[in-house]
Amino acid sequence: MVLHHQAFFLMRYAGGHGCSWIQGNSIHVHQNPISSKNWRRGSVDSAFPSAPAEVASVQNFFEYICAGPLIGKMGLTSDTIAESIDKWILYGSLLSRLFQLNDMHLTDPQKKRFYHYYIPVFLWCENQISKHASQFKDGEDIPPLVIGFSAPQGCGKTTLVSALAHLFDVTGRKSATISIDDFYLTAEDQGKLREANPGNSLLELRGNAGSHDLPFSVETLTSLCKMTKEGMKMKLPRYDKSAYSGKGDRADPSAWPVVEGPLTVVLFEGWMLGFTPQPVEAVRAVDPQLEIVNKNLEAYYDAWDKFVDAWAVIKIQDPRKPGMTDEEIEDFVSRYLPAYKAYLPVLYTEGPKGSTPENLLVIEIDEGRNPILEN
Repeated sequence: MVLHHQAFFLMRYAGGHGCSWIQGNSIHVHQNPISSKNWRRGSVDSAFPSAPAEVASVQNFFEYICAGPLIGKMGLTSDTIAESIDKWILYGSLLSRLFQLNDMHLTDPQKKRFYHYYIPVFLWCENQISKHASQFKDGEDIPPLVIGFSAPQGCGKTTLVSALAHLFDVTGRKSATISIDDFYLTAEDQGKLREANPGNSLLELRGNAGSHDLPFSVETLTSLCKMTKEGMKMKLPRYDKSAYSGKGDRADPSAWPVVEGPLTVVLFEGWMLGFTPQPVEAVRAVDPQLEIVNKNLEAYYDAWDKFVDAWAVIKIQDPRKPGMTDEEIEDFVSRYLPAYKAYLPVLYTEGPKGSTPENLLVIEIDEGRNPILEN
């Protein structure tokens, strides 16, 4: 598809470049900052730039977006992309501002990260939110949509979730971010777990199933799902991994961030989110120490996964991360790799329990943490 030369979209964004707009086949910049919360597609009530600087070809930009590996998976077409091109430019500018980049001079990896990964996922989230809201009648309280992001450590899920939360915030929708890390046992209770499982390296420190405060997670997620009205506030728990010389402890509640209702979406991320118990023989074959972890995992669906309305599963070929020190490799292999070997194959082939093709997005990424077409 070719964008018509007469096509004209005007968008506004909060950023150092002010007002960007598309006319004909070029993107232009006007040095007149305007709040992103006031932008609207098709608006023509502001002054045209007197000396616009042509910075990119709209056609090239459009084709670059269409070539993204997630486009077909999300059901987007060239027509729908053309109709929403102003949103793509707006979101790209907002992300550039978040990461302190010049949106007119992004490197190829940065463009790929924004336009082939973060923005497509954000549009998918928006679609999931719309479908969720459509299930409720006018006047009814709409609970926030809970989206689960399951991805191994070190593959960029926390940065992705931060980018999504920023886009929700600047487009006027309230979000909350929570991690499975925030539900780790206190240092005292982790010590009790270690004493109850002597010699089991998988439970010696935080990480595997059994090292989380599940009643606390149920309480927190239940409260978040009730954040439907103006004026409602709650603190989000946080975990301090640096406490006790790196063994960690729950952060003091005085340091917990506060979120306000009504929430539109809860972004819930974790390395083992969506893992399901496997036959005992299978986990023993991976590592005999996994048997107790597998047993502990039986309680996790009711504590975590049943709260999740939509899933984004980030898939990798090899969970081992490059650039790790010998000490980090030893810790990773002893503490996390057995669970990855036991549970990732099922997660990738069957999806999380309760997921459906309509509410599940699987994203395979390369070593550069960018999406690729699945084989």
